[in-house]
Amino acid sequence: MKRVTPPDPALSGEAAHFRALEALYAAAPINTLFDSTLEIPSAGIARIRFTIHPDVFHAGGAAHGTSYFKMLDDAAFYAANSLVTDRFLLTTAFNLLLTKPLREGPVVAEGRWVSGHRRVFVAEARLVDADGEEAARGTGTFMRSQIPLATLPGYRTA
Repeated sequence: MKRVTPPDPALSGEAAHFRALEALYAAAPINTLFDSTLEIPSAGIARIRFTIHPDVFHAGGAAHGTSYFKMLDDAAFYAANSLVTDRFLLTTAFNLLLTKPLREGPVVAEGRWVSGHRRVFVAEARLVDADGEEAARGTGTFMRSQIPLATLPGYRTA
């Protein structure tokens, strides 16, 4: 089980929002299935460091596409939601391109906001393996939901 570290009460504004999103990621039940950590270094940028283990392999001995999709979607999502402080975004569409099999080991999902400021956001992400090679990329469309971030377990800015 992952340990959720509460945000530093001395933080405020943008930094507090980023730490609260990181805590929200860590608190999501789905993330107990993945050895992963979210980092939001700045607005519109998100990185997820994770490790591929053999328990996510398909019959061909490499990571199943579900791992690719989850990490690409999450990195793009958090890059976009880093720009929205009041509402949880929802994925409305996601396109992905798988270019290389992922084997056991560390991977980084790099997400980047592309466009949108009000209701709909577009962000992209890519997976980079331990050799620095891109294994996949994707682009997502995300829409503001009616769910206030402040009501979600794990999201705490103070």
